[in-house]
Amino acid sequence: MTLNPDAHAALSALLGDRLSVSQADRDHHAGTEAHHAPAPPDAVVWPLTNEETAEIVRICRANRLPVIGHGAGSSLEGNTSAVRGGVCVDLSRMNAILAVRPDDLDCTVQAGVTREDLNTHLRDTGLFFPIDPGANATIGGMAATRASGTNAVRYGTMRENVLTLTVVTPEGDIVKTARRARKSSAGYDLTHLFIGSEGTLGLITEVTLKLYGRPEAVRSAVCTFPDPESACRTAIEAIQVGLPLARVEYLDEGCIRAVNAYSNMDEAEADTLFVEFHGSEAGVAEQVALFAELADGNGGSSFRWAEREEDRNRLWKARHNGYPATVNQRPGAKGWATDVCVPLSALPDCINHAKGLLADCPVPASIMGHVGDGNFHVVFCVDPNAPEELEIVSRINSAMVEKALDSDGTSTGEHGVGLGKRKYLEAEHGPTLALMRRIKAALDPDDLMNPEKILLPLKEAAE
Repeated sequence: MTLNPDAHAALSALLGDRLSVSQADRDHHAGTEAHHAPAPPDAVVWPLTNEETAEIVRICRANRLPVIGHGAGSSLEGNTSAVRGGVCVDLSRMNAILAVRPDDLDCTVQAGVTREDLNTHLRDTGLFFPIDPGANATIGGMAATRASGTNAVRYGTMRENVLTLTVVTPEGDIVKTARRARKSSAGYDLTHLFIGSEGTLGLITEVTLKLYGRPEAVRSAVCTFPDPESACRTAIEAIQVGLPLARVEYLDEGCIRAVNAYSNMDEAEADTLFVEFHGSEAGVAEQVALFAELADGNGGSSFRWAEREEDRNRLWKARHNGYPATVNQRPGAKGWATDVCVPLSALPDCINHAKGLLADCPVPASIMGHVGDGNFHVVFCVDPNAPEELEIVSRINSAMVEKALDSDGTSTGEHGVGLGKRKYLEAEHGPTLALMRRIKAALDPDDLMNPEKILLPLKEAAE
């Protein structure tokens, strides 16, 4: 498809050279981070303001063109693929930090600000923003996918850390979903309606976030375990006794092996926990001692602790390199990353179930997870041109989701639904899915906002 002349003329008059129909720009915005087939838009635009974004949406609506929001493009479930063509609205140039309010412990940023840039800006204030999904994602994208990450066990997810949003609606209106007050009983909770909506209900252009004081002391550690149950049991017991873990991450032995090769490291190839504590010097020392005692009781060994920032960063390198290390095991391979989240008590059984599924898997795969909140991932290293591999991995993925749902868990803890997890929502939500469809139809009756994401088209859903 090509952009129709009326739409092209209107967008060009508004944006000038911030409109592109080049094949290179379109391919770059085709959602190819994921294993899904790329689907390029008909055009890419880069707005700088709320008003420009609203006018873009109005032009697209008048020409019945789909609108696909785009941030850093790191989504893994085809969340930004332009499956019906249309206009990709790349918000990465809306990257201003609009206000930081240390007394209120909050800030307001444009959607294109990345989490790393925000924390660099905040360094001299003594504050930080804790949500860390691994990738240097944009704040708008993190809100749109309800991102989580390594710090969620202590600080929560984007759901708990967004105070208000500015959103461009499918009609091209600019709305603010709430005030900055930390609590309110005034009207519908529109903020949380848009968080996790993946651009299907509107485009998030500004986000007001909670901030936190940088802890006096931070200490990280790594320790190995004889099996996944021992590692998970240690994490669960630590939470049950009230240890204020900031992070607790699990990597299986296959992931550690891949990381060693990828990053030239020499970690013990065993089931491993990475943990981090934040607090006062005395408090952290007590937490470390108690965690070591719990780990020792579950067969933990090879403890290494780190206090200096450079040592802690080196320690966490393995965790953050888990995804690229797994994918790098085969030249030309793509990553197929899936995640589920279950109640803590079900976590050891679900990880063991996943390991059983991987025993006969013909492609390299790794397990890693935010075990403090029951969320774990499997990353497969697949040949995108080998349909037999994709079919095997798809079956494993489905079996993992089925096990999670049987445990009263969810099909995705943080990657979002996009294209990849749509088919599981009926089993997860049942009749509630019809209510979601009514909300989508009420806000976006022409189905132009990131169409075919989250909800299967009615025809496919019926089949």
